[in-house]
Amino acid sequence: MNDPLTYTNQLIESFPSGVKSSEPIILLGDVAKIYQTAAGRFIALDGINLKIYSGEFVSIVGKSGSGKTTLINMLTGIDRPTSGEVFVNGSALHDMSEGEIAIWRGANLGVVFQFFQLLPTLTIIENVMLPMDMCNIYTGNQRQERARHLLHLVGLDGYDEQFPNRLSGGQQQSAAIARALANDPPILATDEPTGNLDSGAAENVLCLFDNLSKEGKTILMVTHDQDLASRAGRIIQIVDGVIANSF
Repeated sequence: MNDPLTYTNQLIESFPSGVKSSEPIILLGDVAKIYQTAAGRFIALDGINLKIYSGEFVSIVGKSGSGKTTLINMLTGIDRPTSGEVFVNGSALHDMSEGEIAIWRGANLGVVFQFFQLLPTLTIIENVMLPMDMCNIYTGNQRQERARHLLHLVGLDGYDEQFPNRLSGGQQQSAAIARALANDPPILATDEPTGNLDSGAAENVLCLFDNLSKEGKTILMVTHDQDLASRAGRIIQIVDGVIANSF
């Protein structure tokens, strides 16, 4: 892979500069999420109020079951609040239908899942091109060119036509990051993004996130790793469904 400085400088040149706004790009008002289980009611989130601004690199930390993944699912529209309001990039996710959220997500969010979720029947380049195809962004030739460029930037030159099962866990993670950036979204949400990467690749990814945030992209990173969290500009700690600390 490229060294971190070269890697991130190349990537910054690939995206337009962002402009930080005085208005929050993410706003949660008194958000609660309650699940009905066989053991009774489980409160995953309990009255969350949160503001996140364009260009922030935010880590969301907490123990297993603390509510951090539920919180990121609220911000990405993957899950809905039981009560409260969720506004992301000017849209009220709590009032939108599933179909509306799916269309909105394609243009506004890049999501890197903990277990990649690459489609096994598509090649790596087809996986990266998929968000562009679904949102009808760029022409066919532009999509392929952009996908190859993103794969180059994450160190996957020569893997374009490979299927996911032929790649290591770290390579699949890198491909998932390239796919998340395909539509140049203003917000990138990641769940344990370096969990399958070696130290060199993990450093590249963290440098990438830091530099993208400086260019105006909002980075959300769920992690249980305190050292990893400390690389972000802001840490939000979730304990038993509430924000215990934000610093």
